[in-house]
Amino acid sequence: MTPIEGLRNFRDVGGLPLTTGGTTRHGVLFRSDALGALTPTGLDELAATAIGVVVDFRTPAERRMAPDRLPDTRRFETVELSILEGATAQLAQDLLSAGGPDPALIAQAMRSLPTLGELYVGMLRHSAPAFARVARLIAASHDDAPTAVLVHCTAGKDRTGVATALMLDAAGVARDAVIADYAASETRLAGPWADGMLGAVAAMGVPLTPELETLLTRTPPAAIEEAFAWIDAEHGGSSAYLRAAGATDAELEALGARLVP
Repeated sequence: MTPIEGLRNFRDVGGLPLTTGGTTRHGVLFRSDALGALTPTGLDELAATAIGVVVDFRTPAERRMAPDRLPDTRRFETVELSILEGATAQLAQDLLSAGGPDPALIAQAMRSLPTLGELYVGMLRHSAPAFARVARLIAASHDDAPTAVLVHCTAGKDRTGVATALMLDAAGVARDAVIADYAASETRLAGPWADGMLGAVAAMGVPLTPELETLLTRTPPAAIEEAFAWIDAEHGGSSAYLRAAGATDAELEALGARLVP
């Protein structure tokens, strides 16, 4: 997939191996970081894709701070499905609010931070209807417009990572391939983006511990594996999780039909 100028973590999840053989269909589901940094060239490149629906998992505050940019040469449907877990700016503000200016209180608040795996389980507990809506959007089809779905948050690693993993797992993608796709975000975000994120949080007075650096910039396989372990234990798999969240059998069948050739 050709990169889109201005995006660091954009990709098509087509071409991933299925448990039944074959690979996922290209041009159906895309994932990305936020779209506010798209260049004029990037806008043209995005307009040339099959993407017709943009799902934004960011909170209203995140959207106000960094509005998405979309091409004006054709129509895009934007769907806002706010998920609080994974909002990094909110995380830093919560730490400061809990600790105030006292370093000892900030350190105490830092010790209560969730791990990434715990964050993802909380996300799955609280945002099931949003994930079911994503499945429904992917399952939908229209003959007269681009219908591929792009899901994104701020970095495209946590809220986007969990949502994408759910969709791929429900469609029958091999788990190791789903985990590898999730883990790839860390490499894509390394360098200027990760350094800038860590610098911005440090400038707010929050100490950068290894645990916080993982929350902000990393995608260790163990984190998404913990999310899958919860899904399997509580629901028996991603399809059953989405079904419990409101997705119908017909919608899940259509999801698979779109992602699987």
